[in-house]
Amino acid sequence: MEMQQVRYFLALSNTLNFTRAAEECNVTQPALTRAIKTLEDELGGELLRRERQHSHLTELGRRMLPLLQQCYDAATSAKSLAKAVQSSEVAPLNVTISNSVNIALLVSTFTELFRAYPGVHLKINRGSPGAVIEALKEGQAELAVAGPLGQAWDRLDVWPLFQEGIELAVNADHPLARRNEADVDLSQLAAEPVLSRIYWETSEELWRCLSAKGYTPRTAHEVENDQDLLALLEANVGIGFVSLTSPRSANSRRLKLRDLDVSRIVSVYAVAGRLRSPVATTLLNLLRAADWSTFGVSEPA
Repeated sequence: MEMQQVRYFLALSNTLNFTRAAEECNVTQPALTRAIKTLEDELGGELLRRERQHSHLTELGRRMLPLLQQCYDAATSAKSLAKAVQSSEVAPLNVTISNSVNIALLVSTFTELFRAYPGVHLKINRGSPGAVIEALKEGQAELAVAGPLGQAWDRLDVWPLFQEGIELAVNADHPLARRNEADVDLSQLAAEPVLSRIYWETSEELWRCLSAKGYTPRTAHEVENDQDLLALLEANVGIGFVSLTSPRSANSRRLKLRDLDVSRIVSVYAVAGRLRSPVATTLLNLLRAADWSTFGVSEPA
């Protein structure tokens, strides 16, 4: 199997048309057709069923597509890496990270990327879920890391990274923190002022689960990010619901929520069908291969 054959197949899977695929790959149609036929012979079956205007991938073609895409991305990334190491060229990469994701989780992966691409120029933007989607739509970011973005845009490719629980955060001097217990019942929060997160990907699901348990939080103050919430927690002006990996401080304490199983999945996002740079593909592969269990989180369900 040759990378040229794989490239032709990926173009064909996108266009479902031999003429347009050949134009996209800058080869003649007979050359592309021969390469696809050779690939089909090697894989043992048809990859595309030719039916005039209704051509479509066969079952074998659909199963091979993600594997061959990964194979092609890895080969392209390897070639680019070799070139970057040889020339020390600058490789720009724009990444958007949700306000709710602790960047400390990503530092180790970024360090691996810097070793692979000494000339990488990483630009990190922060934002709400809406800003994350907008950055991807407008091409302002090649990759994004965020919690659940729902069905806001149907062109998103999603690779789940890890699943984490939601906990209660309180000031270390708060009466709830001085109890000799590691968890708390929702009935004990009835009179507590709650620090609420604006544009938190988990808010809707959390509030729905709390309501189902008969608890309606009494919102006292609203903030956009974990750092601001932590600052208000340290001032002891309220309690807050936070993700397990959000920043901590010596002046705050975490408590489990009794009889409430709420979690969220953090994923890496990209635009489906949009060509990614080799450095972005490398970062994507590093994120997907990372061992997130060291942060106390679990594999996505």
